[in-house]
Amino acid sequence: MGDIYKTIEKPSKETLFKEKGSKFFGYAFPVTSEEEIKIALESLQKLHSSARHICYAWQLGTEIQRFRANDDGEPNNSAGLPIYGQIQSFEVTNILVVSVRYFGGTKLGVGGLISAYKLSAKMALEASEIKEKTIDVYYLLNFDYDMMNKVQRIIKEKKLRILQQKLALDCQYTLAIRKKNAEAFFTIFNNLYKVSIKKL
Repeated sequence: MGDIYKTIEKPSKETLFKEKGSKFFGYAFPVTSEEEIKIALESLQKLHSSARHICYAWQLGTEIQRFRANDDGEPNNSAGLPIYGQIQSFEVTNILVVSVRYFGGTKLGVGGLISAYKLSAKMALEASEIKEKTIDVYYLLNFDYDMMNKVQRIIKEKKLRILQQKLALDCQYTLAIRKKNAEAFFTIFNNLYKVSIKKL
């Protein structure tokens, strides 16, 4: 379906993968902005202040996606990209996946690192609860009190989500409508007497 995406709603449990003395702690966080990514990374830097490498990848966006992968001092493309590969493999977005490495004294080589970071990311994603969500369009609805019952009936029948309501001189609802149904509902509300609707 073109208007569905997969993500997580809460951080994963910490996972641990060991390889030749090195320890890889894996984490997945739900994120919707680079600011949230920064906060999550800062919290891990405090938690693992003596770790050698904190490598990560993230992906943001539902229809247009952007991503970044970071090797944090490991050989080029041996950490961030394998982590990002798992984000793609699990088909998730609005997510940050991090693998924190404590060096165990034995070098793993580039192939060994790629494999270890990939597995660490996979374990973090497997420890997460992945959910399907719809891509929604947001509308602002304004109407008079005498239209309240009519508007409420449509909302109830069609199981629409009211994100916010403001009841002052007139009524104002902010609605989230699944993308594939958005145009049809715009028309329904737009054709109602004394109801105005606009896209946010």
